[in-house]
Amino acid sequence: MTQNILIVGATSAIAQAVARRYAEDGSRLFLAARNPSKLEAVAADLRARGAAAVGTFVMNADDAAGLAAMQEAAWAALGTVHVALVAHGSLPDQERASSDTDYLIAQFRINAESVLVCLAGLARHFIPQRSGVIAVIGSVAGDRGRAGNYLYGAAKAAIHAFASGLRAHLYRQGVHVLTVKPGFVATPMTAHLQLPARLIAQPEAVAARITRAIEQRRSVAYVPGFWRIIMTVIRLLPENVFKRLRL
Repeated sequence: MTQNILIVGATSAIAQAVARRYAEDGSRLFLAARNPSKLEAVAADLRARGAAAVGTFVMNADDAAGLAAMQEAAWAALGTVHVALVAHGSLPDQERASSDTDYLIAQFRINAESVLVCLAGLARHFIPQRSGVIAVIGSVAGDRGRAGNYLYGAAKAAIHAFASGLRAHLYRQGVHVLTVKPGFVATPMTAHLQLPARLIAQPEAVAARITRAIEQRRSVAYVPGFWRIIMTVIRLLPENVFKRLRL
C-alpha cells in the first residue's frame, strides 16, 4: 500500500533522511519548511528517488495560522495521512539566552510552543481518521536539564510531556504517537559542537530507527538505542552529585 507522509521541518537532516526512505518505497509526501529553495531541492531529490508524488508548503513553524493552513493543505493533497513527522526546531545558544530575554522567548517558542501547537492541530486531523501515526522529534536533552543546554532541554522536556499525554488521549481513537529521542547526530545544526565521536550517529541510521519505530508502533524510541541506558543512569544520579558534573 502506498503511504501518505507529512513531514514538518522537512529540510532538517533527520527529516530528509526519513523522507528518502519513504520516497524509495514509492510513498506520497507532503513537505513543510520555511526555506523555499531548500524545500524545492529536497522535493526534487525525493521525486528522483521514486516518490509517487511530492507536495510542498512554505511556512514558519512559529506562525500558528501558517501551521493550521499547512495541515489543511496536507490533508487536501493527500486525503488520508498515514504518518506525520514533526521535525522542526533549532539549537539555541545557551549563553546568549542567559542574558537576552527576547532571544530566550523566541527560541522556546520555536522549539516547544510551535511543536505543541503543531501536534494539537495534527491530533484534530487524525481523530476523524481513527488511524495513523504522529511522530515527533524530541531529544535525550529533554530527559534531564544540563548546564550546557538547559533552554533546549526544557523545550524538549515540554514536548516529551505533551506527547506522552497526547499518546494516552489518542490511544482509544486508533491514533498512535511516537516520541523520538535522538542523541548526538551528525547534522549541520551540531557541526560546530565538540562531540564524542563514538556517540555520534549518522542521519541515515537515525532515519532507519525512526521508520522502524513507526512500523512497530513504539511509544518512545531512543536513537541510537544505547542512549536509553545512558539517560537512565543520568536520570538516576542524585541532584547533589549531578549538579557537580560537567554534562
